[in-house]
Amino acid sequence: MAWPNPFRQTDENTRTCWGYTFQWTPDHLQPEEVDRLKHSYDVLADDCLAILDRLAPPPSAQLPRNIPRTTSSSKDGESSDVPPKRDMYALLSQFAPKDEKLGQLWQEVNKIPEWVDWDQIQRGQDVFYRYGGAALTGLAYQSLLGGMGATRVVETLARTGGFSTKVARHRMYETTQHILQCTRSLESIQPGGDGHASSVRVRLLHAAVRRRILTLAAQRPEYYSVEKWGVPINDLDCIATIATFSATLIWLSFPRQGIWLREQEIQDYVALWRLIAHYMGTPTQYFETPTKARAMTETLLLSEIDPSETSKVLANNIIKSLEAQPPSYASRDFLYANARWLNGNELADRLGLGRPSFWYWALVAGQCIFFMSMCYFHRSIPYLDRRKVATLRKVFYAMIVEHKNGLGKESVFEFKYIPEFSTRTEKGEGEETGVKQPGIERRNLKTLIIAMIVLGVLGWFGAQIALNMLRFLARLVAMIY
Repeated sequence: MAWPNPFRQTDENTRTCWGYTFQWTPDHLQPEEVDRLKHSYDVLADDCLAILDRLAPPPSAQLPRNIPRTTSSSKDGESSDVPPKRDMYALLSQFAPKDEKLGQLWQEVNKIPEWVDWDQIQRGQDVFYRYGGAALTGLAYQSLLGGMGATRVVETLARTGGFSTKVARHRMYETTQHILQCTRSLESIQPGGDGHASSVRVRLLHAAVRRRILTLAAQRPEYYSVEKWGVPINDLDCIATIATFSATLIWLSFPRQGIWLREQEIQDYVALWRLIAHYMGTPTQYFETPTKARAMTETLLLSEIDPSETSKVLANNIIKSLEAQPPSYASRDFLYANARWLNGNELADRLGLGRPSFWYWALVAGQCIFFMSMCYFHRSIPYLDRRKVATLRKVFYAMIVEHKNGLGKESVFEFKYIPEFSTRTEKGEGEETGVKQPGIERRNLKTLIIAMIVLGVLGWFGAQIALNMLRFLARLVAMIY
């Protein structure tokens, strides 16, 4: 829900889309530049993927979903039917000295650009946890769910099958794992760290998806139109991914939850994601400054968001996969309310999301009050801020990656959601599950009630003070006259 600005002045450069108003500047991309980026991509990653497949072929030429399960012995002597994971980062590290092209990629991802300031990168990591709850909410309901309004992008996602109701939640947790690894510690984002390694794995995973879809499109042109949708996972798509994890949070998700970052925090957080973009083979010049990062996000909002029927399918599958699931145990209507609060009713209607009652809007308001009070209070006291950041680092990783209700173990971002001619993501069916355990909605209700009581008490005291002041002034006037 965008907050109205009664002081905003409009002119010929003012643009409004999906409830968001901004000024068009020279930093915003022209249509020609946008179109060029749709047809450029990470060629080096594609070349290296082909070389790695030749030097270390996958265990079988069959697609993973078609491989019959075999039994092997595990370390504790028990049988296991899980095939070994193929770690592309480990393979790249192993074979980089043996091939010139692999060596080029290895050198690129391990070379630190001169603009990197490690103190700033570490501060940028802290920003994520300083606003942790609001950040995860924004990533889930705006960056990801709202991002399903990008018609071209969903055409690629739908062909992987990775956003069916059965696997969408797991797929979202894998994305969150990457973010958590990139922000877990300074060592994690430096070469050889978990965040660095995951960024390289995701880069090669994107190359695998791109190659597969282009291969199928070459066999059946009607399967995927490069002319209409651009190269799968092209430079514009990768830029959009970095922008939705950084600039979208800063200038859309956080403000719509009542949170505004300080200028230094904005610079630090954008710098962090610029470094991640470097590791992932994404053009970094669009994130040189916060101004450029914001302009890119606004360009994408204006040029790329135009929901299709496929957008509706994927957005509703995300809602269905999160409904009544731990740790939040949120109802479907509460999920709808979150999505509408962050994306606005116009975009939510185009995505086919349900319209919740006023009760659920009130619960989201309570959630925003909770986030605002916790974030502003902790950041105002350095000791509490440091303790909160350290605590959420542990809690988020345990909840998303290590816990049985999360991933259960770290992902190495294998190529498992593999496009086929027969693979299309269909809309999940089923009745509303209903919440079986108390969760986030009860917390938000308590916060809302407490806020109303506090406002009521403050209002009563204010009224009493005003009344007494009026009485005093009346007596003073009577004494004078």
